[in-house]
Amino acid sequence: MRPRPPINGRGIFSGTGLIITGLAATLLAMIFPIWSYADRSGTGLDTLNAETVSTGYGPLSALDRDFVTKVRLAGLWELPAGQQARQKGATPAVRTAGQHLVEGHAFLDERVRDVAGKLSLALPNEPTEQQQEWLATLDAAEGVEYDRQFANILRLAHGKVFSVVAQVRASTRNTLVRKLADDANTTVLDHITVLEATGYVDFDALARDMVADSTPPLTPSPAPPGPTADPAPAVPMTPPPSPSPSYTLPPAATSPRADDSEDFGESEDYDEYVVS
Repeated sequence: MRPRPPINGRGIFSGTGLIITGLAATLLAMIFPIWSYADRSGTGLDTLNAETVSTGYGPLSALDRDFVTKVRLAGLWELPAGQQARQKGATPAVRTAGQHLVEGHAFLDERVRDVAGKLSLALPNEPTEQQQEWLATLDAAEGVEYDRQFANILRLAHGKVFSVVAQVRASTRNTLVRKLADDANTTVLDHITVLEATGYVDFDALARDMVADSTPPLTPSPAPPGPTADPAPAVPMTPPPSPSPSYTLPPAATSPRADDSEDFGESEDYDEYVVS
């Protein structure tokens, strides 16, 4: 048999075809990431739009709803903690800080229930598991140990809420949420101030805790539900809310401070009262 003649390259298998195919593949590789990112779900703007609902007071985002829920939850455990501090506080500054918590969260609870009602949002009526653990810790403490635990636990909690308030105030498009953030900002800052005025706050431990909690979770928590047709009313907290807070700052000198170790005798005796 006579040998077959060699087949010359044609189409995409020719030298020119291979070059054109390679250039096309490169172009597609450059275009695909841009197209897929703009169209895919999970981007910041996509998530914002997907979890935002319209209301008569402006758009209500997932962050807005989370903030409203957090304001309510803060009052559900911090108001009882304040009531307890008025009775168990070993120093006047701790007892005064407790009074600030009672008045401030009674005021905020009235505000948040009003906002939730206008936006048809359901609110929790029980503190979270962690908040209940904090209350249990305070229940078990007495004397100076109670004052130290009260000041540090409440200061840490208020610091976490403070950052959420700032984020919501800067970004919300809802007029009711914006005003609630204003009220929460004023109240939380006052509580931070009076808690620090007790002299018991360990700022080194506080900084470590805040940094440890700054890492975002691998899986974000689901957004609170949006407006519902008939949300169950939130149970008012006691005592009855006052129209507005009417408190004054306590003198910090009524509690021990880090530079007043002589009040406890030798410096090593003071170490047991500092959060490690």
